[in-house]
Amino acid sequence: MIYGRKEVTIINPIFNNLKSEKQELIINAAIKEFVKRGFEKASTNEIVKEARISKGSLFNYFHNKKDLYIYLIEYGVQVIENLYEQIDLNETDLFKRIENIGLQKLHIHKKFPHVFDFLAAAIQEESAEVKDMIKKKVDPVYDRGTELIYKHIDFSKFREGIDIEKAIEILNWTMFGFGEKGLQQINTFEDIHEFGEKYLEEWKGYTELLKYSFYK
Repeated sequence: MIYGRKEVTIINPIFNNLKSEKQELIINAAIKEFVKRGFEKASTNEIVKEARISKGSLFNYFHNKKDLYIYLIEYGVQVIENLYEQIDLNETDLFKRIENIGLQKLHIHKKFPHVFDFLAAAIQEESAEVKDMIKKKVDPVYDRGTELIYKHIDFSKFREGIDIEKAIEILNWTMFGFGEKGLQQINTFEDIHEFGEKYLEEWKGYTELLKYSFYK
């Protein structure tokens, strides 16, 4: 399974032998259903209907609903890990680093529109059947991401007297809101590169305002 420039591989010989387009269809259908209903209430009937496959085929690829859910968690974690590998730690400007991460997320979202929502929803999952597994696999990935995003950042660029933690919170809120806006618009563009250029141009308008407020 491939997203962007990096291949995601999880051991599942039968499923992995499918054409990538069919894999994507099943993954997206399952993720969408789990995001909508949670683990307990998610319906495999809805998943196979959305994926346009038979129920027998689904359970040939995955033994049961839990097996499918664990696969998706592992898949989502690998997508995030691959995103982290794209972070340029030589880029010490906080705004540029977050900008680059945002662009990478857009590329992932274009192909797998619900994967970030799925992991966010998984953290809130209360089912005893999968809760411990989620905590073991997902929590460390987010902790590592927080560390990586701010690693080697040149905080000396901030003006003296600025509360850097609060400035970062404001930046995160801005980026989150802007990112949500971008995700709502992205599906109207056939060309991800065309959208990326538009997204980047608009984002730079916000960063100039924030830099004027925070930087020397």
